[in-house]
Parts: sequence; C-alpha cells; structure tokens
Amino acid sequence: QKEWRKSSFAQRRLLMRTMLRYITENQENCARVACRDSGKTLLDAIIGEVLVTCEKLAWLASTGEKHLIPEYRDTGRMMMMKKVKVEFTPLGVIGAIVPWNYPFHNVFNPISAALFSGNAIVIKVSEYASWSIGYYKRIVDACCKAVGAPTDLVQFVVGYGETGDALVRSGVDKIIFVGSPNVGRIVARAAADNWTPVVLELGGKDPFVVCDDADVDGIVQTACRGVWQNMGQNCAGPERFFVYEKIFDKFCNSVADVVKRMKTGPSLGDPSVDCGAVCMGPNQLKTYQALVDDAVSKGAKLLSGGYIPSLNSSDPVSSRLAKGSFYPPTILADVPENANIAQEEIFGPIMCIFKVKGNSDDEAVRMANNCDFALSSCVFSGSTSRAKRVADRLVAGMSAVNDLEGCTYMSQSLPFGGLKKSGYDRFAGPEGLRGLCSIRSVCEDLVPFIRNSIPPPMQYPSSGAGHNFAQGLIHMFYSTSLLGNLKGIWMLIKHAGAKPPPAPKAKVA
Repeated sequence: QKEWRKSSFAQRRLLMRTMLRYITENQENCARVACRDSGKTLLDAIIGEVLVTCEKLAWLASTGEKHLIPEYRDTGRMMMMKKVKVEFTPLGVIGAIVPWNYPFHNVFNPISAALFSGNAIVIKVSEYASWSIGYYKRIVDACCKAVGAPTDLVQFVVGYGETGDALVRSGVDKIIFVGSPNVGRIVARAAADNWTPVVLELGGKDPFVVCDDADVDGIVQTACRGVWQNMGQNCAGPERFFVYEKIFDKFCNSVADVVKRMKTGPSLGDPSVDCGAVCMGPNQLKTYQALVDDAVSKGAKLLSGGYIPSLNSSDPVSSRLAKGSFYPPTILADVPENANIAQEEIFGPIMCIFKVKGNSDDEAVRMANNCDFALSSCVFSGSTSRAKRVADRLVAGMSAVNDLEGCTYMSQSLPFGGLKKSGYDRFAGPEGLRGLCSIRSVCEDLVPFIRNSIPPPMQYPSSGAGHNFAQGLIHMFYSTSLLGNLKGIWMLIKHAGAKPPPAPKAKVA
C-alpha cells in the first residue's frame, strides 16, 4: 500500500478501465459464478451484480479524480493573504465485511473504491458465499498486474464471527460493514476499542408508497421486480407497500396475477426461472414462515405462496422445490401494523401490502415512518409534485420519485446509506470515496514573501491595549454596518502604536 498510495490518478483510472473491460467481456462468467454461490437467477446476477459494478467502475474512471484532488476553499475575511485547501490522502488499509447476497458486487464495490483512493483492502466474505472469491481474486490480481500495480493490494479472509472480529481488531484504518443490526452493533463496539472508524449499512424495510392517482398498470412490474429481484435478498428493496384504499384491490389483484405466472426453481441452465434459491437454507425458510404465520394470525390475507415446500406434498411444485432451498413468491395483503413482519427485516421473497385508509398522504407518511429502519424509499403518483412532496416527508437515507428506490444506486455519484437502525456513514459517491481518505486542512501563504505577523499591540508581554486592537479587527471585518466598519478602522489606528513595555535594564554588578 505504501507504493500504491503514491500512484498517479492516470494509473488508477487505467486499473478501473482494465477491470471494466474484463467484466464487460466476461460478464456471463462473472454472473454465473455469482449464481452458483448465491442461488440467484442469471438475470438477477446480470443486473444486480454485473451492471451496477460496471457503473461503479465507469464512474470512478471518469469522475473519481476530481473528488480526490486538493479542493481549494474560501479563506475567510481575515485570511486574504493566505490560500487554504483540503487534501484527501489514502487512509492505508481498509477492512470490509460483506454479506452473501451479491457475491460479485459486494466484493468489487469496496475493492474499486479502496484501490482508486490509493488504499489496500482486506475483505472478509460471508461463509455462505466464499467459493467464488478464488475466481474474483484472480481477476483483480491479473488487472493489477496488467497496469503495474502491486498484486497484493487485495486480500480475502474466510471464516465465521471470530474471523470478522479479528479483522476489526487488526489495526486496519477503517471498517466497512454490511450486515444485520445485531452484528453491526458488535462490530461497532469492537472497532471502538481501537478508535477505528466504521461504515455501517444494516439493511432496511423500504416503503413503497402508491398514491390513489398512480398508474397501477404501469407500476406492477416495478413493484414485482423490487420484491423478487434476487428473491428479495436486497439491502435496499421495497418490503412495505403502502397502497391507497381507492386502488388497493386493483393493485393486489395485479401483482397476484403476475405471481401466478412466475416460475421458481434452480436457475442455472433454465433462463425461464424467475425466482431462484434462498441462500441461507432451511433456517431462513423457517424465519420467513414464522413471519407469515404471525401476520396471518393478526389479520393479514395470504394471496400467494406462504409455505415451506415439502417432499410429502401432493402438489408437484411443492415437492420439486423441497429438494432445494426454495420459498415461493409470497403476497400478504391487509397487513396490520402490529405484525412482526411490519418491523422486522424480511430479506426474502415476501410482498407485504398495507392499506392506506382515506387515501390520505398524511396517513401514508405516518405508516411509512413507523419503522426503526430508514434506508431507502419511493413514492408513486400521477402527479410528480405530489410524489415528491410525500417522498420529502419520508425518513430515509435515499428516496426515489416515481421509480424504484434502488434506482438511486445506479447513479454512483450518490452516496448510499441510511438512518436509524439502517446504520450510519456512507459508501459510494464523493462522500464514500472521500470517506476512505484522511481529510487534512492546509493553510499556506498566498504570496511566499508576504507573511502574517503578530501586530505589536497583541505581542507579549502585554501592552495593555491588545484587547482594544482585537475588538477593532472584529468591528472592521465583521460589523454588519458601515458605521461599525469605520469604528473598527478608527480603533485599529488608535491602538496600532501600542507596544509591549521595554525590557528592564540589566543591573550592573
């Protein structure tokens, strides 16, 4: 890293473009490896893994430099003889702990930002998605070698919680953690022992608000893609649908009709599969079922799915899905706010639809904000201004107007992160890039041979008039009236001649 931190931006751009070229030319291979490690469909991998990674690399190559070069700032009123700037220097070694839901992108996202900002990085991947890192490591090493960069800038570690704890306590210069709130709390505590700064992205329960004047037919596919992309295993994805009473039935019927025609099963080798596997296996299926059962017991209506496939089922689809880690696309309507699924992150293929009674924007905002998570959000309305007004009132780190909230991530100039239980700090965008740097304020002489000096009235030992002279400076530079400015000038002239008392004469022995 000591060598790489001195690298030119031209070399860093070349590295980004080299990785981008490899990925675009081998995108299906990259996606298929991610599918094997996570169970997602090839389409989900292409758009959720490869596409967003390409956008990240392209943004860094084209725009990243301008956010890391020294930024000159306003000197202020009294510092006109100076020039001031902010410098962004690499922190050193970044530690990242990433989840299993997007094995390819979750690796290349922190790698690209860390390397472009002049850092090295150590990544602890999930024990649920560690097979793919051999291939991804070879890609990064080959690209580094091709541009003359050190090939040991990126390292991977694999293991359970103890491995992650060791990385956090290892003395790395910053930790990026993406995972659950419970583990995030542990990471933050461990990092605090070494004063290690942490970025926490802890998931969300994003609201998807559908106003009564929205075009339901035009929204349905967006809603379905938001929920069932990657089987709902998304950090930023709609988990709570707040649909106004006037269009509630039409929305429910429309999404249910889509689900009836969707196909679930093993994804590789069958491009017609819409929903792939659940990565974390039987225990996760039980978690989904407990949430569904609780919601139904409290009044929710099950429109589709909502069961764990069984080998003993008379339904051929259920018995077929039971041979793997599958949970059918599920729709719950009329979900009550006191259901566990209204507060707990699902991270799965379940659409929860809440009815907004009275078609009230105020009620929709209240319901949407009634949650401990606050990562992203979106609002749909036939009136763009109305959608924006509602979106502006939602408590979230990100928001989209008349589009899926994940669209903010396709603009890599925007920071990614949330509020409340969803974590703090940001990655992506200039904020995320600069967050991987030491931010240093620098003050220099504007003209080398013209330097500031302490005025005689303010020198040691005290002349007794220093405070009057200082008040004159304040009046001259900061008074809000011309009379006050003139008063300051007069005070400076009056007390400019004050000098410290002469040094006592040495006594002659």
